[in-house]
Amino acid sequence: MKHTIDAKGKVPGRIATQVAVLLMGKNRTDFSRNAIPEVEVEVINVKDLSLDANKLRDKKYARHSLYPGGLTLESMSHVVATKGPKEVLRRAVYGMLPKNKLRPRMMKNLKIHE
Repeated sequence: MKHTIDAKGKVPGRIATQVAVLLMGKNRTDFSRNAIPEVEVEVINVKDLSLDANKLRDKKYARHSLYPGGLTLESMSHVVATKGPKEVLRRAVYGMLPKNKLRPRMMKNLKIHE
């Protein structure tokens, strides 16, 4: 089953919750935590997302290289400038999916288009 969500003028977090529910299959009657449903979610018009100026400045994304002192922080504005608003939405959905072996396979069913 294919779902299409229009992101024009919407906040990334609100769209991410809709996408996460669809990718997990929580809206289906045959929902099961240990199975990935046969769904494909397509998000269009991501370039027209409503990004708040304060959030662009204050939101930080962290990653660690697993070496001492290897913490790297980047602001949302840096992520949007380098990778685009698609990456902001992708990271939001990734964080809302369950943290298990199924998460990367669920993310393959997500298509984000500018």
